[in-house]
Amino acid sequence: MNKEVLKDISVLYVEDENDVREFTSKLLSSLLKKVYTASNGLEGLEIFKENKEDIDLIISDINMPKMNGLEMCENIRKINNEVPLVITSAHNDTNFLKKAIDVGVNTYAMKPIDLYQLIESIIKAMEPILLKRKLIELNLSLESKIEQEISKIKSILDAQDNIIIVTNKEEITNVNKKFLDFFNINNFDNFISNKKNIFDFFEEEFGFITKEQIKKHDCWVKYIKDLHEIDRIVKIKNSLNEEKIFAINVDYYENKDDYYVFSLTDITKLKEKSNLLEYQASHDKLTGLFNRNKFDEIYTKELKRAKRYKNNLSMILFDIDNFKYVNDTFGHQIGDEVLKEISRLLTNSIRETDISVRWGGEEFLILLPQTDLFGAQAVAEKLRINIRNEVITQKQLNITASFGVTQMKETDDENLFVSRCDKLLYKAKNNGKNIVVAEE
Repeated sequence: MNKEVLKDISVLYVEDENDVREFTSKLLSSLLKKVYTASNGLEGLEIFKENKEDIDLIISDINMPKMNGLEMCENIRKINNEVPLVITSAHNDTNFLKKAIDVGVNTYAMKPIDLYQLIESIIKAMEPILLKRKLIELNLSLESKIEQEISKIKSILDAQDNIIIVTNKEEITNVNKKFLDFFNINNFDNFISNKKNIFDFFEEEFGFITKEQIKKHDCWVKYIKDLHEIDRIVKIKNSLNEEKIFAINVDYYENKDDYYVFSLTDITKLKEKSNLLEYQASHDKLTGLFNRNKFDEIYTKELKRAKRYKNNLSMILFDIDNFKYVNDTFGHQIGDEVLKEISRLLTNSIRETDISVRWGGEEFLILLPQTDLFGAQAVAEKLRINIRNEVITQKQLNITASFGVTQMKETDDENLFVSRCDKLLYKAKNNGKNIVVAEE
């Protein structure tokens, strides 16, 4: 071991011969951090008691007045069982050796004292202690660095406005404060004892990534990463049981295999706004029915589907009778109320799979997939009767409507099908109104 370590060692040197004590302590003081001296065992014991936190090693003669060196060491051992003991003596009899072993002497230097031999004895006795200290310092240093890194990572994670989850594919290994706040929890360890993985939080709902979908794939992380950005959407409930919508971004964690960082961005308001904008773009503002733009999108698909699979497809076009009279007599506000109530009756009279559209003004269109002419005529007749029998608006109006009904032909295109239905509607109008005219 490097003799430089001696600069960090403090010793208690006990020797009853004044000349030997002064000479040896002076030489030791030039090499060691500090040297405490005592002239006998009793004095040495008291000095150790007063300075036990600072003294690293004991050097002591054996034969001394008041208390010999081995007795002193025996008492010191009761205070500190690990402090190294170096005995200086000319004795080599078996009784001395047995006693020295019992006391726990680490090594000894023969008298007359050879300084080099004494230094080697000190180094030999201190070596395991110093190695242990180095190891403790190293461990403390490593622990400190680890704590610093953990603290640094935690600070970075907590600084994120998004919910951050670190996972090794089997379980969640780290989260940020935003995550804990979302679930209103203080202790992460208690939390993961109930929830093991990120997808345990996903609500099972159509249109969102769900646990059931994930379970179908060997590598669920790859499945989510490979999804298009607009499809990486999940719904999670917070501690208040409020449903929130998140967009997920997945990335590798510090290039470590099988460790991933999930960043969840709350897009609830954005999604709600998007849904609202989508609804407004596809629905009539007054009646809540599909508008012409949305119908054009649906109509083309339904026409192609019916022809491909040779399914029936029928259409109803109806118009409120004498609607101009209502507007002119009672005003457009009452006219709007009539349109809304007719739309309500319409919605209640058809299936969920049927498509209802405000065609324009007081005209309405219904597209009925997998429905033949007879079935469509029955729907139209039911709706006609419901409208006729309903007392509408606060003005207690009796409203009627005229209906044209037809079924798609193999030769029909988008325009021919609607045009034929429109002609049947006008035929109903010309034949007295409040009737259903149905023809192929």
